[in-house]
Amino acid sequence: MKCAEAGDMSNGRFSHLLRGVWLLWLWQAVFVAGTGTKLWEVPTASFTSSSNLSESLQWEQDCQYRHLQDRVRITADIPPRLDGTWVSTRCEVRPGPEFLTRSYTFHSTRHFLALQHYYTDSSCEDPAYSLMIRGKLRLRQASWITRGATEAEHHLSKVGIVVHSLAAKQRLVSGLPATCVGLTLGRVVPGKLYELYNTRAGRGCLSALGFSMMELGLIRVETQHHSHGGKVQELFLGDIHTDWTQRTQYRPTGYQQPLQSAMHHIHPCPVCALVYRSSEQRPPVLPRSPPATPLSLAGRWVSQRCETRPNVLFLTRDFTFDPDQHAWEGVYRHYSDPACSQPTFTLRASGHYAQGNPSAKISGATELVFKVTQVRATAAEEPTAKLLNGTRPGKCGRAGDWEVGVEQDLTPTDGCTLLGIKLPHKEYELFKTELDHRKHPLLFVGERPTDGSNPDRPQRRPTSFQAPMVLCSGGETTQPSHRYGFNSKQVQLAASGTERLAQLVLLVLGAVLCSWVCVY
Repeated sequence: MKCAEAGDMSNGRFSHLLRGVWLLWLWQAVFVAGTGTKLWEVPTASFTSSSNLSESLQWEQDCQYRHLQDRVRITADIPPRLDGTWVSTRCEVRPGPEFLTRSYTFHSTRHFLALQHYYTDSSCEDPAYSLMIRGKLRLRQASWITRGATEAEHHLSKVGIVVHSLAAKQRLVSGLPATCVGLTLGRVVPGKLYELYNTRAGRGCLSALGFSMMELGLIRVETQHHSHGGKVQELFLGDIHTDWTQRTQYRPTGYQQPLQSAMHHIHPCPVCALVYRSSEQRPPVLPRSPPATPLSLAGRWVSQRCETRPNVLFLTRDFTFDPDQHAWEGVYRHYSDPACSQPTFTLRASGHYAQGNPSAKISGATELVFKVTQVRATAAEEPTAKLLNGTRPGKCGRAGDWEVGVEQDLTPTDGCTLLGIKLPHKEYELFKTELDHRKHPLLFVGERPTDGSNPDRPQRRPTSFQAPMVLCSGGETTQPSHRYGFNSKQVQLAASGTERLAQLVLLVLGAVLCSWVCVY
């Protein structure tokens, strides 16, 4: 169920799709050379605070997002203001899968204390062990790779571990090198804090645990201002690589699901309170989840926010499912900015899906197989149209006929080589539904591989999720129209016509260098 993760029903990307993205960036760099204006402002040494304002998600006029009915205004400060405690709002799922909750406290002295509680189950009801991480964080500059984010560097001073049961200790010991077990975890007593790392010790045991705080390398804080006077603050930290062997070295260019301020969070939020009051010895035990109900996809599901993906990808997703016909359609709108206010292109996909068995790895999740049979694309700006017009005949729609705002069907050319779209295409997926704090349905779609590969076989099925989508048109089933056509994969063009050539070339080179370690 994917094709060009711009649209990604699951936002994936083909490995050669990434090449197309960089070609788009490079082409636009040449196109806008000499304009003399900046794509975005990078703070100088004085780190002047600026606020980026965006109205509440106006990209879909005919779908009233329930959580935005009160006209939410979103701001993001650069540099971000981190002081205070930030907590998980639900049981988080990381690639693996790993199940955890987080509580991070930042002080004005630049010191931080991070608590990570790991569990054996996807409901975070059975704690396995907790990590207590201390260190210092230094904000550096606005990111040249991920617009709207701030880069930072961290230094760890101590990492401690508390194992919560003998069974959890045994599971940890079985997965660690013998030297690590003999020197450390072999002596651990459940309920007692043991120092796993300090500035005088090596990081062997940390690496064996797959532990990394590289997420602190990319930071963004958003504030939602509600019309009734209240506000919600969210902390976005860097994404976690989906490949276990790469996660300790990966420099993030996308985000995880956000933490929320302990002072300014959604209401009600029982999980927030439990995580806030937790400690390394007393991990939060989340309320028992109601019995899982059969996956119901009927209706239309939309993004809750402007979504960010690794390697400068900003988009919104819009899916419609017809269970009776086993049909789906997806609309993926791509933008050049983190507020999703500057469109670059749109992909539409359609096809069929088959619902499989419950997941053996994540309770409540369901395995599916998606097939993309039709894809359509629309250029939203002139540089995109010119680039597509430069493709060889028969490789990407009707060569020479691309115009801004005019949709083209890519199905006759079996996709688009430049965008990495190949038709037809099959993908192995993982879906899950649950209710939010207002009892509204949420849809979680499998996370795309960080390296840009394709889950085209069962072994590559995702083990974690993207940002949840909300049910827009309450369970009504709409037959996919013939004008729709594309699915799962994000492609993102660079912002058009606003950056000097030299700066964009630096941006592209930097991103390419980063992608050697961590491609989305």
